[in-house]
Amino acid sequence: MDYVIELKDLTKRFGSITAVDKLSIKVPSGKIFGLLGPNGSGKSTTIRMICGIIKPTSGHGTVLGFDIVKESEKIKKSIGYMSQKFSLYEDLTVKENMDFYSSIYGLDKKERIEREKIIIDMMELHDRENQIVGTLSGGWKQRLALGCALLHNPKFVILDEPTSGVDPVSRRLFWNTIKKLTSEGLSVLVTTHYMEEAQESDFVAFMFNGHLLTFGTPSEIIRENNSNNLEDVFIKYVNEHGGMDKL
Repeated sequence: MDYVIELKDLTKRFGSITAVDKLSIKVPSGKIFGLLGPNGSGKSTTIRMICGIIKPTSGHGTVLGFDIVKESEKIKKSIGYMSQKFSLYEDLTVKENMDFYSSIYGLDKKERIEREKIIIDMMELHDRENQIVGTLSGGWKQRLALGCALLHNPKFVILDEPTSGVDPVSRRLFWNTIKKLTSEGLSVLVTTHYMEEAQESDFVAFMFNGHLLTFGTPSEIIRENNSNNLEDVFIKYVNEHGGMDKL
């Protein structure tokens, strides 16, 4: 089996604080992987390490087969990233935003034209190319942000709370798009505080205070914890590991 992420005892310390503690995990390629946990659980630090932005204190890992320390530049060129705030330029048009990100990714003119056409079709952005991004609704900004993250045709995309503040209809359309992309071979890591969304993932991991509490399919984790849904599991873990006052 091919794995998009393979981590072994990955640890990151900031002085006396251990942000991530001996994280070991293997995520199959072509799947949606939900990385879950409350704020301060170590999710962001983990993502920064697998993106090659910061080096681990100890342990090792690979992303798309590239070593996260020795081949971090190859990882950065091979992944897409969509942040919670979308990272769009609101005073530019949809087309100008895509042109900007195409240049950042180093696409030549032919590649840019081809990829932008594909993204416009994929995200149904027809007739909006010349619209100022600041005038778009949250759902349309979300589509554009995802499209920009996919312009260079990455094999792996990281979505950091991509549906925060977006209406339920747009959230559902977004997830339908993600599922279609993974069916075509894209690997996805997503963080979210919406547990009903997390259940759409193929695999999920719960982190708390830098530790991995569990990893598996949503149905496996729900069954093992004798719960009805992931939200019940989340609350159970928080109560077992320090209570809501630790959030």
